[in-house]
Amino acid sequence: MTSVQYSAKHKDLWDRFIKSAKNTHFFFQRDYMEYHADRFHDFSLMVYNEKRVLIALLPANRQGSKLYSHQGLTFGGFIVQESMKVLLMLQIFQALKLFLRNHHIATLIYKTIPYIYHQKAAEEDRYALFRNGAKLYRVDVIGTIYLNEKIKYSNGRKWSINKAKKEKLHVEKSDDFTCFWPLLENVLQQRHAVKPVHTLNEMQYLASRFTENIKLYLVKKDSEIVAGSIIYENRHIAHMQYVANSNKGRDIGALDFLIDHLVKHVYSHKKYFDFGNSNEKNGAMLNEGLMDQKERFDARATVQEFYELDMT
Repeated sequence: MTSVQYSAKHKDLWDRFIKSAKNTHFFFQRDYMEYHADRFHDFSLMVYNEKRVLIALLPANRQGSKLYSHQGLTFGGFIVQESMKVLLMLQIFQALKLFLRNHHIATLIYKTIPYIYHQKAAEEDRYALFRNGAKLYRVDVIGTIYLNEKIKYSNGRKWSINKAKKEKLHVEKSDDFTCFWPLLENVLQQRHAVKPVHTLNEMQYLASRFTENIKLYLVKKDSEIVAGSIIYENRHIAHMQYVANSNKGRDIGALDFLIDHLVKHVYSHKKYFDFGNSNEKNGAMLNEGLMDQKERFDARATVQEFYELDMT
């Protein structure tokens, strides 16, 4: 078994493997990963078996003596095919440990892929982490709606949606990220004192490269944008990557109106609707109000686990 560091000559092979994996996501494709190549020292790995067949990928970046399952992505870990089995994953971890030691990497920081992003069961890596003594150091809680059953809103959410319907709001799919961005930046700054992870130019670039995966939905009252969300679509799941609600939008229930429209009309054919995590301080604190808002839409908890593995 051989581990090889990714380079540009592997791009086509990497992308083909990603598209056919059982725990894939479009943001593992190189055109997505490399939009922020200047921020990270890419150290992604490709694992081959004894017959020189590619059997696993690890999107990753290096900082000194630490290897991270890529810090520029929401989640990572080994990307594998349907044929992956537990014993083979244990062997991959043994080969990985030897490879990283030879490259003077002492620690692996590994963030798992939540099961809702698996097309088929793909938790072989979690068992291998346990067998190798990895330390679980962080857990994030993700609000997830299971779309294959009837969705049961709280009374408050029902009231808000009915109120919004009386305002003659309408939802439209848009390519105009420029119109949405000032609202998003303003809301993130005022409510959370942060900026979007992506710049406007980056998001426009990514949306142009992944037209089937990155969508913008806006809520308008007359011609005014009162709420909006950027959605990341991946096979059987839709994720709210960014969301913003203006002051007027909050008064008239615009965001609730949008979420209801997305889960019941746009994405009703999907399996899951992912609101994202509700944590602060690296998972140690739950934003109770934020999680409560999601749960009032019938979302329930999915967790994402983060591990640290000592290679020495």
